[in-house]
Amino acid sequence: MPQYTEEAVLDLLRRVEYPGFNADIVSFGLIEQIKIQDNRITVNLKFNTTNEETRKAVKSGVQKTLEQEISGPRIMVIEGIPTLEMPGLGGPKANDPWAGRKAVEGIKSILAVASGKGGVGKSTVSTNLAMALSAEGLRVGLMDSDIYGPSVHIMMGVDEKPMVSEDQKLIPTEKFGIKMMSMGFILDKDTPVIWRGPMVIKAVEQFLRDVKWGELDVLVVDLPPGTGDAQLSLVQKTPISGAVVVTTPQEVSLVDARRGHQMFNKLNIHTFGIIENMSYFLNPANGEKVHIFGKGGGPRAAYELGVPFLGEIPLEQAVAEAGDAGEPIVHKAPDSEAGKAFRQIARNLISKGLLERVPR
Repeated sequence: MPQYTEEAVLDLLRRVEYPGFNADIVSFGLIEQIKIQDNRITVNLKFNTTNEETRKAVKSGVQKTLEQEISGPRIMVIEGIPTLEMPGLGGPKANDPWAGRKAVEGIKSILAVASGKGGVGKSTVSTNLAMALSAEGLRVGLMDSDIYGPSVHIMMGVDEKPMVSEDQKLIPTEKFGIKMMSMGFILDKDTPVIWRGPMVIKAVEQFLRDVKWGELDVLVVDLPPGTGDAQLSLVQKTPISGAVVVTTPQEVSLVDARRGHQMFNKLNIHTFGIIENMSYFLNPANGEKVHIFGKGGGPRAAYELGVPFLGEIPLEQAVAEAGDAGEPIVHKAPDSEAGKAFRQIARNLISKGLLERVPR
C-alpha cells in the first residue's frame, strides 16, 4: 500500500471547490485536521455555515475526490470534533487562526463589508445592503466599526444616544427595522476620536459583546478602510461568516481590493465576493450606460481572486442625496437602478447559501 502524507492529502483536497465559489475548500480554511493512522485516513472539516446542503456537498466532494485518487485506506470525513484540552497538553495551537473567535450570542451570521481604501462608497454599500437583506426577510443588525470616521448614523438618519439596559448593556437604536450601533451615536457632533490602538480594539469588542443585539440572522459590520487594528481585532475575536469587498472600476481601487481580499484570506475569513460601486452612469437622455471610471474592473478582480462577482452599483446622484438625507436608496427608491442592484446583491448572497432566511 502506498504511503500517503498529510501534505499529499491536502493537495488532493485543493481540487474540491467550495459550493458557489471558484475557490477550493483548503483556501477557505475548512480543513481542521488530517489524520493518517493504520489503514484509515480521517479528514476533519471545520464549517462556518449552518447551510446543510453546503455541508453535504463539501463532505461528498471530499469523500469522492479522495476515494478516486487513493486506493487501500478507508476514507472517513467528519466535522465539528473539537480538540480536547487534556492536562499537560496545553490549549489550541499558537497558529490556530480561529482561537478566541467566540460567537456573539443571538447572532447567526456576521457579514463584514470592507475596502482596501477609502472613497469607494463602502458605508453606502453597508447601509443599503443591510436594508436590502432586511427587505429579503432577514433580521438585520448594522454595526459601524469605523471608530475614527463613523457615518452610518448619518446615512440612516439617526441622531440619538443609545439607552442602557438594567444589566448595563447598550440598547441598539432601531430604524427601518434594523438595529444599529455606531460611535456616531455616542460622540457629540464634530468631536474627533483621538485614540490609540488598544482603545480602538476595546471599543470594537464592546460594540460586539456589550450591546443587546437580540436575535439576528445577520449583523452587517461596516469596517474602516484598510487593514488596521479595528479589522484585525474584529476578525481575531469574532467568528465572521464572511466578507464582501467593495471597489470601484479604477485600477488603483482594484489593487487595494485585492489587498483586502488577501488580508481575509490569510486570516481564514471567507471572501463572499466583490461588489463594484460607481460602476456606470445611466444617461438620462437615452438610458445608455456611461462607464466614467472604466469598465469591467470588478468582475476582472473577482475572476483573478477566484471569488464571485456579486454585482455592480450605478453612479446615481440620488444615492448620495438619499444617504445625506438619512434614508438609504433601497428604502427611499427601491425601484431605482441602484435600489434594484442592492436587492439583487442581497439575493445573490442568500441564493449561494452564504446568508440564510430563518423561519419564524
